[in-house]
Amino acid sequence: MTQAPSIRDIIDFWFLPLGHPDRGKPRDIWWTSTPEFDAEMIERFGSMIPRALAGELDAWKDSPEGALALILLCDQFTRNCFRKTARAFDGDARAIETARYALARFYPSVFPPDMRLFFYMPFGHSEHLADQHLACALFETIGGENNIKSAIEHRDVVARFGRFPHRNEVLGRATTAEEIEYLKNANRYGQ
Repeated sequence: MTQAPSIRDIIDFWFLPLGHPDRGKPRDIWWTSTPEFDAEMIERFGSMIPRALAGELDAWKDSPEGALALILLCDQFTRNCFRKTARAFDGDARAIETARYALARFYPSVFPPDMRLFFYMPFGHSEHLADQHLACALFETIGGENNIKSAIEHRDVVARFGRFPHRNEVLGRATTAEEIEYLKNANRYGQ
């Protein structure tokens, strides 16, 4: 029987292994994934996602790295593994729950900014305006023009529509005339 991937396996896959010169630095693959990267993620970690969503990995929340790995599984890996399907958003509630837990314990502070931002991403993926405001405040703490710009764009979409219209089709939601017009030139954030 093959051993299940560990916290370290998940962190090293996303941020590169300890000792790698680019460990924890921004990676283009995070924002412009490829079918090959998604396929590798499914092969290596696909079996862990249902376990994370079912709460079987909640003990991971009790360490900064474990919480980060759990957030990655629920927030980022779901989006890659289930791209352009409703399942891409299945982990959002668990990711936000874990991110809130981590924030209350100051876990993000033990990581450099480019790793810390993944504790904040679940709030930027939320369709709740209060979460969007929190995301903007959190992203402001790590800076970076693109980070802040993206957080504001996400917030403004939710403020305008109460949701992300680009998710409507895969989530089976009716799209309003205003949303149809918006979607003609909208950023779909990888989905």
